Amino acid sequence: MRRLALPAIFATLAASCSKDPPPPVGSPVTPSSAAAGPAAHAATSGSPSPAGARGSAGATGVVGAAAGWVPARPPTPPGLPKDSNVILLSIDSLRADMPWNGYPRPIAPRLTDLEKRAVTFTHAYSVSSYTSMSLGGLLAGRLPSELIRSGWFFGTYKNDLFFPKLLQQNAIRTMGVMAHMYFKTAGFDYGFDDWRLVPGITFDPNTDRDITSPAHEKVSEEMLGDPANDSRRFFFWAHFLDPHDLYQRHDGIDWGPNPRDRYDGEVQFTDQYVGKLLDFIAARSWAARTVIIVTADHGEEFGEHGMTRHGFEVWETLVHVPLMIIAPGAKPRHVEPMRSGIDLAPTILELFGLSSEPSFEGKSLVGEVYGAPDEERDVIVDLPTTSDSGRRRALLHQNEKLICADNDNACRVYDLTADPGEKAPYIHGSAYVDMKARYDAVAETIKEVAPYACGADCLNTAYRTKKDEAQ
Repeated sequence: MRRLALPAIFATLAASCSKDPPPPVGSPVTPSSAAAGPAAHAATSGSPSPAGARGSAGATGVVGAAAGWVPARPPTPPGLPKDSNVILLSIDSLRADMPWNGYPRPIAPRLTDLEKRAVTFTHAYSVSSYTSMSLGGLLAGRLPSELIRSGWFFGTYKNDLFFPKLLQQNAIRTMGVMAHMYFKTAGFDYGFDDWRLVPGITFDPNTDRDITSPAHEKVSEEMLGDPANDSRRFFFWAHFLDPHDLYQRHDGIDWGPNPRDRYDGEVQFTDQYVGKLLDFIAARSWAARTVIIVTADHGEEFGEHGMTRHGFEVWETLVHVPLMIIAPGAKPRHVEPMRSGIDLAPTILELFGLSSEPSFEGKSLVGEVYGAPDEERDVIVDLPTTSDSGRRRALLHQNEKLICADNDNACRVYDLTADPGEKAPYIHGSAYVDMKARYDAVAETIKEVAPYACGADCLNTAYRTKKDEAQ
C-alpha cells in the first residue's frame, strides 16, 4: 500500500531480473476512452478467446449502468437464503502459504478453523500485486488498466462503476471500515452508505507504522451491531492491514527476528482479531443468513526473487492469495481451477440475487460454492504503469504462466508444476508460442485507459530517476 522498496525488476530477455524498473510507456488520453474488459478473463481454457468476445465493449461501467442495465434476479441456489448478507474480510499482504495450505507454523488458528467450513479456491489470484491496483479491480470487476485512475502509485479512481453502488441502488446497506489513510481519498468509498477509517491512524508513504487490528475490530463490531441490520440486508467490508510491513512485534508472539518471522507474528496477531470479529458475527441474529468471504489484496515477497514487500512484479509470491467462502447451505470443499479477485464483484451481486453488470469481466463463483462442476479458465493479473513502476501483466493457463513487461516486448513462460518458484523461464518452443498466442488474443481485447493525472512525463519516474543518478 505504501511506496515500496524497489524490487528486482523483470526487464530483459537476457537477464532474469534487474534492480532497475523499465522505462515508461503510454501517453494520456481522456477518461471517455474507458472500455469494458475482456470476457476472455472468464472464458474456459480452450483456444484463445477472440477479441470480439466482450460483454459490453466501448462503455465504461458507469455508462453501461446508465444505459439501461436491469438487475435481473438469477435463481437462488438451494441453501442460500433469499435475504442473505455478505461480509468481505480482506487481509493486506496475506500470502497463499498459510497453515491450511501446509505452512508448518500455526500462525492463523482462527482462519484455519474457518477454512475447514469453507469452499476454498486453492488457486486464487489477486487482480494485481499491490493494494491500489488490486482493490480497484476487485471493486470494479475489471482490470485496473481499463479503469479511470490517476496513474500515481497511490492511485485514485473516478467515474468507474464499483459493485457496492449497484447494491446501494437496490436498497442494500453498504458499509466499510479501512485502516490506512490512503482509503480516505482513493475513491473506493463510491457506493458506500457508511465508510469509516480506523481512528488515530497516521500516513507514512513508505511503510505502515500503526497497529490497527484492535481498533479495526472494535469499529467493525460497532457498525455490524447496528440494530437496524437485524431487519435489513447489508454488505460489509473490512480490510485488515497489520500484516503489511513494518512487521511489528506483539506481546506473547515471537517467531524470530527475521522479516518472515515478524510477518508471521503480524499474521497471528491479525488472526486473533479476525477471530474475535467472527465470534461477534456468530452471535448476531442475522448470522445464519450471512455469507463470509476471506481473501487478500496481494501477497508478500521475502527475497524469493531478490525483492521485498510487494508491488512492481507479478510473481506467485505476490499474486497467489487465499480465497475462501463460507455460505449457508454450502458444503466445504476445495475448488482447484484458477480463479481471480475479479470474480468477486459478480459473485457478490449474485449472492444478493442480482445479475452481473455487463461491463464486469469476471464470472460469479456462486455456482461452484454450491457444488456446480469446476471448469478450467484462464486468469489475467494486471499491473499498469504507474508513477513508480512499469507495466507487468501475466496470463495463467492451467500449469503455465506467461509474464510480459511493458509493451509486451519481453515475455517469459514458467511451468508452475515443475518450477513453482519461477526460476527457470523459457522463451522458445511450441509451449511458449502457444502461450504467447493465447496472451496476444486476450491483450487485443484489453482497452487500456491512460491515467488522467500522471502522464508520459511522470509515469515510471522511479526508473528514470535511478538511471539519471547512475549517469
